[in-house]
Amino acid sequence: MRGASHESLARAEEALASTSPSESLGGELFSIAKLLDGSGALRRALTDPARPKDAKIGLAQQLFGGKISAQALEILSVAVSGRWVSGRDLGDALDQLSVEAEVAYADSRRKLDDVEDELFRLDRIVAAERGLSETLSDRSIPVDARQELLGGLLQGKADAVTVRLAERAVDGRGRSFAAAMRSYQVAAAARRNASIATVRVATDLSEAERTRLATALGRQYGRDIQLNVIVDPNVVGGVRVDIGDEVIDGTIAARLDEAQRRIAG
Repeated sequence: MRGASHESLARAEEALASTSPSESLGGELFSIAKLLDGSGALRRALTDPARPKDAKIGLAQQLFGGKISAQALEILSVAVSGRWVSGRDLGDALDQLSVEAEVAYADSRRKLDDVEDELFRLDRIVAAERGLSETLSDRSIPVDARQELLGGLLQGKADAVTVRLAERAVDGRGRSFAAAMRSYQVAAAARRNASIATVRVATDLSEAERTRLATALGRQYGRDIQLNVIVDPNVVGGVRVDIGDEVIDGTIAARLDEAQRRIAG
């Protein structure tokens, strides 16, 4: 988001941060985002810059009062009182707020570390199982059926927040399952003021090696680092680290490629 939309999202995030999210809050905010996706008229009514702020808040309270929790209505009211560059930005903001509400709820139960780990592991399992990945992404299959499939796989094996976020990733709101899952992992890390480093190695790292690497990266980037380690035979040896748009490639394969380029050049 940019400009006014970014500022409006920040104010809504402040409203969310001032509450202790209930278990249902994330789902309520996501449901409103989905409702806005399907109604251009409602999007325009709640984001029209020419419409007075009080009128937009009043409309939101008229439509949703008594149908969602007081918590959700308060955050929605703050959101619609802002200015949005695009009508769809409001839906995107509510989607993001819904994820932040879920990770805040997990954090309040001291389950955030578990949720982070479960999201990463599920992401890797789906990526490795081509049939499962294709099924979850197949838009010819009803969303409810795909969510039921995923919920069955996670039954009794993951925290309720992980299950809800995974089922939401199936819906996607236009994003792929993998993209949605990555954004959820980033949101969970951000809750701890940390960044995610995706580490690719030929053989798994020991706990001591993970700790040393996370500490070294933390010193380099000036913040906590959450390691997501992927064992990849193509690495050959060494370590490749991706943090956001930055890549630290210390693998043997990368060194061989560099040597070949120098010889060819």
